[in-house]
Amino acid sequence: MNNLVQYTTEDNYAIIKIANGKVNAISHEVIDEINECLEAAEKEERVVIITGQEGILSGGYDLKVMTKSADAAKELVSRGSKLSHRLLSFPYPVIMACSGHAVAKGAFLLLSADYRLGVDGDFKIGLNEVQIGMTMHHAGIAIARHKLPAVFFERSVNNGEMYNPKEAVTAGFLDKIVPGEYLLPTAVKVAQLFGKINKTAHKNTKLKVRKDFLESLQNAIELDLKEELSFDA
Repeated sequence: MNNLVQYTTEDNYAIIKIANGKVNAISHEVIDEINECLEAAEKEERVVIITGQEGILSGGYDLKVMTKSADAAKELVSRGSKLSHRLLSFPYPVIMACSGHAVAKGAFLLLSADYRLGVDGDFKIGLNEVQIGMTMHHAGIAIARHKLPAVFFERSVNNGEMYNPKEAVTAGFLDKIVPGEYLLPTAVKVAQLFGKINKTAHKNTKLKVRKDFLESLQNAIELDLKEELSFDA
């Protein structure tokens, strides 16, 4: 790995930390390394905690790739959607420890987890695609429709409304917020509690509950591959 993503383990859990520059951009390399970490965690049957650097989980996709060409942007978005599908169907609990801002794909990472912790502070969380000239892709719509309350789905996807952490709990992006210094300790406590869940029952129930959603997300990913990605930067 290129050390854009750090992998550490303790007890029953693994921590996957994204550390890719100032905005923690989601690039091909970051996706590759997260997938490698998920493979290791799955083999070791560990609860997964995903976090970012201080002040930010991720500001979204790597803009150098997104603005290179329509095909380059579509490839990266498609791979990011497949990563969300993998997280949503991961056989062990996935906890997102949001260390600050979570924008665009950063917010979709929150929507791809089983439990989402955030930190109190002057941070922005949400889907700003329409604000930056990107027509929301089918996979993004599928994820947001399933995970957000109806009124916030419309406001988030159509209007690109952004939220502070407290608002993000109401909007459905976070489950709980804590002071910054308690983020990882709280995530670890949650991981230890989740570690007591019967692994087989969790996996089978998750897949049963999300069966229709995962199928619709897979169809959306395939539809996105057939269409031009509209990005008017």
